[in-house]
Amino acid sequence: MRTRLPLLTALLLAAVFPLRAQPAPRAFAERVEIRRTAYGVPHLLAEDLGALGYGLAWVQLEDHGTRVVLELVRARGELGTVFGRDSIEHDFVRRQFHTHAVATYHLLHQDTRDLMEGFAAAVNGWLARHPTELPGGARAGLTGHDVAALWVDETTEPSVAAFLAARAARARHPDTGSNAWAFAPSRTTSGNAILLRNPHLSWDAGYYEAHVTVPGVINFYGDFRVGHPLYFNGGFNEYLGWATTNNSPDVDEIYALDADPGRPDHYLFDGGSVPLERVLVTVQFRNGPGLASVTREFWRSPLGPVVERADGKVYVVRSPAWEEYRRVEQFLRMTQARSLAEWKQAVAMRAHVESNLTYADRAGNIFYIWNATLPQLPTPSGADTAAIPATRSAEVWTRIVPLDSIPQVLNPRGGYVQNSNDPFHYTNLNAIIDSLRFPNNFPKPRLGLRSQLALDLVQRQRKVSLEDVVRLKHDYRMLLADRLKDDLVAAVRGGRPDPEMAAAAALLERWDNTTAPDARGGTLFEAWFRRYIARDSTNPGSNGERWNRAFRLPWTPAEPTTTPRGLANPSRAVTAFVAAIAELKRDFGRWDVAWGDVHRVRIGDVNVPVGGCPGALGCFRVLSYARSADVRVASFGDAWVLAVEFADTPRAYSVLAYGQSSRPESPHHSDQAAMFARGELKRVAFTEAEIAQQLVRRYRPGVP
Repeated sequence: MRTRLPLLTALLLAAVFPLRAQPAPRAFAERVEIRRTAYGVPHLLAEDLGALGYGLAWVQLEDHGTRVVLELVRARGELGTVFGRDSIEHDFVRRQFHTHAVATYHLLHQDTRDLMEGFAAAVNGWLARHPTELPGGARAGLTGHDVAALWVDETTEPSVAAFLAARAARARHPDTGSNAWAFAPSRTTSGNAILLRNPHLSWDAGYYEAHVTVPGVINFYGDFRVGHPLYFNGGFNEYLGWATTNNSPDVDEIYALDADPGRPDHYLFDGGSVPLERVLVTVQFRNGPGLASVTREFWRSPLGPVVERADGKVYVVRSPAWEEYRRVEQFLRMTQARSLAEWKQAVAMRAHVESNLTYADRAGNIFYIWNATLPQLPTPSGADTAAIPATRSAEVWTRIVPLDSIPQVLNPRGGYVQNSNDPFHYTNLNAIIDSLRFPNNFPKPRLGLRSQLALDLVQRQRKVSLEDVVRLKHDYRMLLADRLKDDLVAAVRGGRPDPEMAAAAALLERWDNTTAPDARGGTLFEAWFRRYIARDSTNPGSNGERWNRAFRLPWTPAEPTTTPRGLANPSRAVTAFVAAIAELKRDFGRWDVAWGDVHRVRIGDVNVPVGGCPGALGCFRVLSYARSADVRVASFGDAWVLAVEFADTPRAYSVLAYGQSSRPESPHHSDQAAMFARGELKRVAFTEAEIAQQLVRRYRPGVP
């Protein structure tokens, strides 16, 4: 019989030195403090990332309540249990993503899992205190798996939809985007780099301003998204910052494989017959007072998920984004970076497969990268509208373009980089990137009016201060008017106008081509252009085709910053002008109405004039409007703006137009709306001294 020495030794030691009971881990809420400053901005000071996740979810729940819960219900694929059968289409997709999130959760870094588990624990704790904010039919007991499933594979699904829509001739053209600038020390009055972040999406997109700190681990100020721990974030820490702008890369391919006529659910490939994998997905939905369920089958291939099976073909989508689960981890690493090298190392994870990234840092670097995890294609791209026939492995992509080969610009001559959602070519006019260097799944050169105005603004002054950047950001100019107004006035006057038309043309001639709230002429010009390019029997085609035909000289790379220009159809322009005058008289009683009399910010009890127009019209102050009974109300575009200067201690300004809270009863539901409308930003509190100066309230989650 062998003596178990380790066990005997342990027993003897325990007899001499009795084990002391270890203290239970302190609760998440005890390890994080919330400091609310002016305008309700939360500054979270946590002992670890788990507690930070808890605090981040808690403040979002305070400000947005059920919306946070619904995001996790969506991630579970259980919206049908809340809203009924009409919501199950998305649930079928999300259930598959959730399964993948569970299967890969252990592969995430412990830091990332801690953040997610703290976030889920806060939602559970909140619902225990506020059970009415759990939507009817939704299950409680949320987990880190549910948080991980929030952001899995968000690009493949839209690509599949685009392919199917193109086959059905129903392609959509979303209008989303952002602006970003970075100025090198050589271009600033202080000798410090400056960054501007300016996304513009629908005003229900849920941007959320916050400051998150775990000493020695993370100290990041910027934007989050309601219901998420990290999601397309931008902002800054003590050392560096960045902004994202949409770039819509072609990251996937649709392949048409030959179905095996002799074997069901197989396709022919590389000389053999390859089986498809059948996946059954069951979702539940509210059915009166109870629940019902429905099961559907989905199919997968080793190349990717099956899009469609028809006409003897199996269509599959192959994407580097398929089932990508590390996006939160990449953004966490980006927020923690302390140098350009560390930040680029985080970007090199390639988990975030899209978005331009515009960067600046305390060391004085400015940098731009057309971030895209693009495949190296063996054949020309189908661009999500056409399927590429493939019968063997050599005809499908197997590698991605190396990060160093992706378009990027570091510290260029002229001391600036900028992006307003056009491709990478004109990031800096002193460092134009040649399109011939890249294969056809990279975008071709394009420079819209908003981007042209951005370039004009960044070059307007030899040196800029942080306050100059804020002022330039709110420039009211409408570049489209510079390109067409004179021709329009000439066309109207050349057509023997009646007195009213002549007076309206004179108004346009006097107009300063801006959308400033007190400017008269912009409302008439916008109404005219909308009618000028409207679809009718004489002007068919897509939006883009009608836009190009509107100008005498369309955009050309030979004159990238001065085209398009000139009226292509003066007689149609005059007809549209008559209709625009009639429209404004009908809607507002007069055609010389000031821009701000018609265009308003309405949030809570705030109802104020605002300037800005859609980016397609050449506004850098981007705003689109929803029609109400009497005016047009800002509903899309500029809302979150952040400008930061990287001195030894960062100095920054920000505004969030629709406020920190969607709760109408909150004092922070509308308290930034008028500030935003005036083109003003508030001073950011980043250091402990600044937080103390602006401090309104400090507390721990759940403690009064």
